[in-house]
Amino acid sequence: METYTFLRQLADSWFLLAMFIFFIGVMLWVVRPGSNAKHRDTANVVFRHEHKPPQSEDLER
Repeated sequence: METYTFLRQLADSWFLLAMFIFFIGVMLWVVRPGSNAKHRDTANVVFRHEHKPPQSEDLER
């Protein structure tokens, strides 16, 4: 069997399965309990200092 044919078959089967498992793992990690506050804080970082200038302790984050 040629190297290209072997790698092509490997990519079509096992790597596809590995990428699917990785995708499902990332999706489960994103929606895990306790991550809601972190995602909310990250989404609102643009608006954090909209009405007042940042304080020195806010700059350390």
